[in-house]
Amino acid sequence: MKAHLLSLTALAVSAVIAVPAAAQVNGIGVTEPAIAIAGSKARAAAYQQIGQTYQAQLTQLQQLQTQRETLMRQFDTDNDGQLSDAEQQAAQANTTAVQQLQSLEQTINQTNAPIQLARIYAIEQIGTKYGQALQQVITANNIQVILTPQSIVYANDALDVTAKIVAQLDTLVPTVSTTVPAGWQPARQSVQLTQEVQQVLIQAAQAQAQQQAAAGQQPAPAVQGR
Repeated sequence: MKAHLLSLTALAVSAVIAVPAAAQVNGIGVTEPAIAIAGSKARAAAYQQIGQTYQAQLTQLQQLQTQRETLMRQFDTDNDGQLSDAEQQAAQANTTAVQQLQSLEQTINQTNAPIQLARIYAIEQIGTKYGQALQQVITANNIQVILTPQSIVYANDALDVTAKIVAQLDTLVPTVSTTVPAGWQPARQSVQLTQEVQQVLIQAAQAQAQQQAAAGQQPAPAVQGR
C-alpha cells in the first residue's frame, strides 16, 4: 500500500510539473516533504483513526457540501461547473441564497475544524522527524544537493530518494497521536504542510481514478477534507 501511494503521488506530481517526482544521481537528490509524509505509515494510520473518530462529522460534511453545490448550481446557467462574473452577480443579488450559502459555509467550517485540527496535529508530529529522516538519507547516500520537483526540468525517476525518506520516517515515527491536547495551537508551518499533504493525497486519488477509469474499474472514494 505504501509503495502504491508513493507511485500515485509521484504520478500526480509529475502530471503537474511534467517531470518525474524524485531522483538521486551524482550526489543530487530530488524529493518533496509532503509526498514523503503522505506516504508514511504514521500518516496513513492517523488519517484512518481520524476518519473513524469523526465518521459522523465526515458524513455530515458530505451532506453539507452537496447542499452547497446544489444551491450554487442554480446560478450556473451555462452548466460549466463555474460561476462567471454575471452568474456571481445574479447569485449575490439573491439575498436568500446568499444567506443560505453563508450559513452552510459557517456550518461546514465548524464541522470540519476538529477534523482538520487532528490532521494538523498528526502531521506536525511526523514533520518534526522529517529533517532527521532526510539527514539520514543524505548521509547514507552521500547526497550533496537536495532539490524539489518544482526546481528541476528533468530528473531520472530510477533513482528515488523519497521512498528512502519514507522508510526512515516509518522507523523514527511509526505512530502518532490523533488526540489533540486541550489548548494546543498548531504552528503555521504545520498548517501549510498539512495543506500540502492533503493536496498530494487529492492528486493521488485523482491519478488513481484516472487509472481505474482507463481500466474500466470503479473509482476509489474521494479524499475527505478541505
